[in-house]
Amino acid sequence: MRARISLWAPVAIYMAVIFYASSLPEVTLPPGGDKPWHLIGYTGFGIVLARAFAGGFFRRVTGTAAALAIAFGVAYGASDEVHQMFVPGRSAEVADLVADASGIVIGTAACWACGIIGRFSRDDV
Repeated sequence: MRARISLWAPVAIYMAVIFYASSLPEVTLPPGGDKPWHLIGYTGFGIVLARAFAGGFFRRVTGTAAALAIAFGVAYGASDEVHQMFVPGRSAEVADLVADASGIVIGTAACWACGIIGRFSRDDV
């Protein structure tokens, strides 16, 4: 039970932070707009999702774990865009969802690579 909480608590916290940030009306954007922030934020979300579905860092991220992380992350990104339609000063954008999905894929791929690196480094010991 403790291991499960340590895997999924970061996911729940990350989701809460995204929800909170999406609830802020009329956010002042830095130069470059919000797409880089969507990409960066959802890359982190992809990492915690892949970690949870794989069972920890430096674990092999299987195709199933990667697909689940990507599907869950993109679905949450889509729900976040719908949520923003009801926040004054915010709107839903397909381009935001594309940036979210790209970040999820990058984060999942990073965990996949870490699983390979971790496996090789443990084999050498």
